Amino acid sequence: MCGIIGIVGRTSVGAALYDALTVLQHRGQDAAGIATVDGSALRLHKANGLVRDVFAESNMRHLTGRYGIGHCRYPTAGSEGSAEAQPFYVNSPFGLALAHNGNLTNSEALRQELFEQDRRHINTGSDSEVLLNIFAHELQLQAHLRLETEHVFKAIGGVHQRCVGGYAVAALVLGLGVVAFRDPHGIRPLVLGVRSTPDGDEHAVASESVALDLLGFRRLRDVAPGEAVVIGLDGSLHARQCAPARAHTPCIFEYVYLARPDSMIEDVSVYKARLRMGECLARKILRLRPDHDIDCVMPIPDTSRTAALPLANLLGVPYREGFVKNRYVGRTFIMPGQGERVKSVRRKLNAIELEFRNKVVLLVDDSIVRGTTSRQIIQMARDAGARKVYFASAAPPVRHPNIYGIDMPAVSELVAHGRSEAEVQDLLGADWLVYQDLDDLVAAVAEGNERLSAFDTSCFSGHYVTGVDDGYLERIAAERNDLAKQSRRKAS
Repeated sequence: MCGIIGIVGRTSVGAALYDALTVLQHRGQDAAGIATVDGSALRLHKANGLVRDVFAESNMRHLTGRYGIGHCRYPTAGSEGSAEAQPFYVNSPFGLALAHNGNLTNSEALRQELFEQDRRHINTGSDSEVLLNIFAHELQLQAHLRLETEHVFKAIGGVHQRCVGGYAVAALVLGLGVVAFRDPHGIRPLVLGVRSTPDGDEHAVASESVALDLLGFRRLRDVAPGEAVVIGLDGSLHARQCAPARAHTPCIFEYVYLARPDSMIEDVSVYKARLRMGECLARKILRLRPDHDIDCVMPIPDTSRTAALPLANLLGVPYREGFVKNRYVGRTFIMPGQGERVKSVRRKLNAIELEFRNKVVLLVDDSIVRGTTSRQIIQMARDAGARKVYFASAAPPVRHPNIYGIDMPAVSELVAHGRSEAEVQDLLGADWLVYQDLDDLVAAVAEGNERLSAFDTSCFSGHYVTGVDDGYLERIAAERNDLAKQSRRKAS
């Protein structure tokens, strides 16, 4: 879950890239970077930290040039040190920089191929550096002194043949412009926009449309699965389908949690999709408990607010804000270790006791992953005086790891893995637990776009659209558990 942005403008784009990253910050709080091209010189600055902390005024003065890319990162693969910050750069051929959102499931095999066949060295544990070098090698195979868009499309076709997983990419090719492409299943999002100026059109690509909105770009469309887009320095826009048509399966967790509600993904409003999730969940509650005793519905800030409001309306009970959020604490889902998540919850939320006292409250969250946060919030509600605490998840049980760019933990750390809903209810300490049905979640999102018929629902269903090699899930479980992450942080 990273954020990427790429712009070809008529004037310097450094400040616009910075602004875009600030509204994509929710997609990654580990590191940030910007690369621009000024003449024949590539300007690059990146470091660990939030966007506002990585870029000082002196850094921004250095980031000159009228085309560039930006990235904000949270670690999915590799270590968590500053060496993993993006964009990555290689000088051959032509000079390339790349920012990547997603995860390659065959990165280990590709790493070996790059060393043994392509004679390229990978310096980090990041699959993004692998992807950059695959792209560089495929581009070098074109063996032309003058680079044309046709050569880029052929190279990206080679990338699609070799790379497996979910990926959305914004890349700089010096002397040519910005190149963007998306995996053949369209798992990770990528949107294209245009802005008119007196000197001609400017184009941008971004993980979410909210970045385009901020900069005054008009959303044109999503980059299609397997499609590549080349934005030339003359303002031209070239697009080509570079991979055979496959099942279009965008990640449904983008709508549940990852994306901002004011974004449009696949021509579906994230906000509207979340409203429909709340409606579907309310109808399920009414089927299961038509004579419920719920006194009020309370969202757990912030993502679940949109779903909680229509849920309360359909149940016919008051909607109340029972928790106040500290805005200066990061998202606990992205916290690097279990210890940090445990400590962060009470720093992040405070209960308004008057809203809980002697009431039966229904708490609503977007999803339940580890369950650590949910368990503490339920206890906070009891401590504030609630008579009963019910808990509703706008998503189905998360029982499987995500392998396409979301750092969901090892299966042993997923509270719903291998457990019934009743067992999860007991572990969380809720008086009643209700999950969204997967079919209802799919319907809630797909209603906004009749062309959408399937999604990547792997973290709920365990079905991986690209397939999974033997031993892969066990390997990522070993890499993603909290003890392994703590060891990498100490090493870095």
